[in-house]
Amino acid sequence: MAQLSPIERRKARVRRQVRAAANGRPRLSVFRSSKQIYAQIIDDAQGVTVVAASSVEKDLRGKLKTGADIEAAKTIGKLIAERAVKAGITTVVFDRGSYLYHGRVKALAEGAREGGLDF
Repeated sequence: MAQLSPIERRKARVRRQVRAAANGRPRLSVFRSSKQIYAQIIDDAQGVTVVAASSVEKDLRGKLKTGADIEAAKTIGKLIAERAVKAGITTVVFDRGSYLYHGRVKALAEGAREGGLDF
């Protein structure tokens, strides 16, 4: 078996803890790059993405100064919460991936909570 990088190990450890705590709830997964931020709600039982939002979307590009700041992350959090509530999802489990719960990841989570998601 190939050796995993520290980032991949951390991601796997967090994912394992999230799945154990999920109790059938969908997972709010976050990915951040140096220029954008992405969020999706995944139903692991069926293996499908239920809703997604990102700072790359055309209607947001004009509103956001950049996709790589806390304001953009908060906006994406509110947007994904709005879409999730519309799809009938109110409780999720938060998957921060290999990122620390700090800065943009924390802002996205707080935006999602403000938008109506419970986690």
